[in-house]
Formats: sequence, C-alpha cells, structure tokens
Amino acid sequence: MIIDQLHDFNFSFSEAIKLQNNLASKIIREDQPLDVKLIAGVDVSIGRQGSTGRAAVVVMHYPSFEIAASSVYEGEVNIPYIPGLLSFRELPLIIPTIERLNVVPDLFIVDGQGIAHPRRLGIASHLGLFTGKPTIGCAKSRLCGEHAEVGMHVGDSEFLVHGDDVIGKVVRTKKGCKLIYISIGHRISLETALNWVLKLCKTHRLPEPVRQAHMAAGRYGTQ
Repeated sequence: MIIDQLHDFNFSFSEAIKLQNNLASKIIREDQPLDVKLIAGVDVSIGRQGSTGRAAVVVMHYPSFEIAASSVYEGEVNIPYIPGLLSFRELPLIIPTIERLNVVPDLFIVDGQGIAHPRRLGIASHLGLFTGKPTIGCAKSRLCGEHAEVGMHVGDSEFLVHGDDVIGKVVRTKKGCKLIYISIGHRISLETALNWVLKLCKTHRLPEPVRQAHMAAGRYGTQ
C-alpha cells in the first residue's frame, strides 16, 4: 500500500503541537462511503530502553475474520513518550509497516486515541490523514475527558466529553474486563466507529484485528 507523504517527522515539541492544531481541522467526523471487506488492526510495542520499537499491522477479512495479510517493522524510536505526542513517536514505525502490505485495507483500527485527544489529533486521526482511509481510535486508557459510570453489561457505553465536545464513547466489550475508549479517527462517525468495534470484539476485550496486531507486535525488547 502506498502512503502519500503528509509531512516528515523532524519537529520540535512546540512545532509538533502547532502541527496537531492545524491538522485537527482536516479530520472528517462523518461517515464516508464505506464498503468494508478488509480491516486492519495497528499496534506498536516499544523496547525496554525506549530507543527501538516494533509496529505490527494485521489485516483481516470481514466477516470471516480470516487473516488476509500482516506486516511487521522494527526501527529506532527518536523521541521519548510524551502524552499527546504519541503519533510523532510511533507513526514513523507504523507507516513503513503499512507500506509493506500487499493489500489495501478499507478500515483501520488503531490501538490509541483518535479525536479523544486534547488537540483532537491522536495517533488514529493522524494516521487517517496519512492513509486517507476511515480510521477508528481504540484505546485501553483515557487521555482526556470525563464520562458517566458505564454499566456492567457487554455493549454498555457512555459518551466521553471534553469541554463542550463529545470526543468518544467509553464501552464495555467484555464482562468483567476494563473499559475501552472509542473515538473517531478520520472519515467515520462515532456511532459507526462504536458499531464496528462491538462487531469485531468476538470473545475478547479488544477488536480482533487490534488483538492480532497486539500479539504480532509482542512484548518487544522485554525478553
């Protein structure tokens, strides 16, 4: 899959924040024409020293859940973890991983935030601008925002709100498990994003393509 060069990653932290503010206005929060047959899960594992990482992308057929393609890429990590700037740390690993795929996914689900981000440009939204594809943020923890208590039944959810903006949904995908945080990445509505996540959570907390990518990325550098 070929990805257009939206920008490089040679930024100071202040420049990166300014870029996020500029790019956030380009995010489309509505459904675009979507015929989903191939769904990609995306995850990154960082080494113990924080200087290298492994990105994994696993593409699955829908609705069969058979794996259509997978790709792994290992490389250097050039900046430390800074809340709100994760995409500048991990996208340089994710982009070449996607470019090695021999298929073009119709939908990406990223282990990370979409617009549920202080500047409305988390890693899923940022990746969506690079690929031009519908993208969903599916995070295991909250970066910002508040929500009401979520019920205990599978599928129970509450809106995640930051200021006056609804930035996501907090949902219980498996009984007895922690919540996950769903948000628009790009070119999709929140309702559709949530529906896809629920359809893709077969027997586990995470959507199956993301779970497969998580396993492929592994506990990199911790052995």
